This record gives sequence, C-alpha cells and structure tokens, in this order.
Amino acid sequence: MKEKAIKFSQIGIIHTPFINLSSMPIQPAGAKGVKGTIELRTDLTEALDDLAGFSHIYLVYYFHKANGYRCKVKPFLDDQERGLFATRAPNRPNAIGLSVVRLNSIEKNILYIENIDVLDETPLLDIKPFIGQIEPLHNVKIGWLETRFEKFRSQQSDDRFV
Repeated sequence: MKEKAIKFSQIGIIHTPFINLSSMPIQPAGAKGVKGTIELRTDLTEALDDLAGFSHIYLVYYFHKANGYRCKVKPFLDDQERGLFATRAPNRPNAIGLSVVRLNSIEKNILYIENIDVLDETPLLDIKPFIGQIEPLHNVKIGWLETRFEKFRSQQSDDRFV
C-alpha cells in the first residue's frame, strides 16, 4: 500500500485544567465533572448553529505531546504489552484522539464542556454530535480490559507515553 500524506487544520483549541500528564485522567470515565472549554476559530462560529440541542459531542483532536509510536505498548491498567490498536494509547501512527464529552452550553465561539480528559491547549480537529439512538451497541466485548474496566474511573496518566 502506498502511503499518502493527509493534511488537517486545527479548528480550535481545547482548554482544560490539566497542564501535565501526571494528574490527568486516562479516559472521560475518570474525568466525571471536570470542566473545560473549547475555543473554536471565529470563522467557524456559524458551524455551531443547532449544536446546542445535543447533550454530548465527540471531540476529535491531535495528541500534540505524543512522540512516535511502537506497535506493542504497555497500556494504562496493565503490566503486559499489548498491540497498539488494542489500546487507547496516545502515541499512534497518526496521533489522533477521540473523546465523548457533555456539552453544557455555547456562547459565540466558546463551547463549555464537561468530563474532559485531555491536556490543556490540545488542538481540536473536529466536533461531531453524539447520537446514542443511532449508535446503540449491544453485547459489547472489551477484550483484555474486561477485568480492569472499573479502574478507568481512578487511574491517572503517568509518563509512559512521553
């Protein structure tokens, strides 16, 4: 397969209370109640029309502090190496992150969000509405995380992906 370069542009910036990895939750489940804001580029303000009617949104963002990747990683919540694509590790071939957050309100080009689990000043690539009714999942299997899932609420990031 021939590699093709793809270009993305930052549409905004995510502001959170997390200025370093050591105190940051590793998933939104561990960031319950953590508030943040998104500062969208002003030329995109009109693109926010009708979004306020949604309670949750997907944030697609760039892991701006990620540095390279390995095909096998020792993920949070485990002491065994796993295949990168079976983890949510930030160091990836394309350093793209995805989180579902609560949308509390919108004022002009500022979105007020909750349950955010990313570093302050993370570049935002896209926003999409979360629609649970068209994305229902049943009989979900979570592989090696099955016995570790509850730890997501308390586990914080460390320096393993710096």
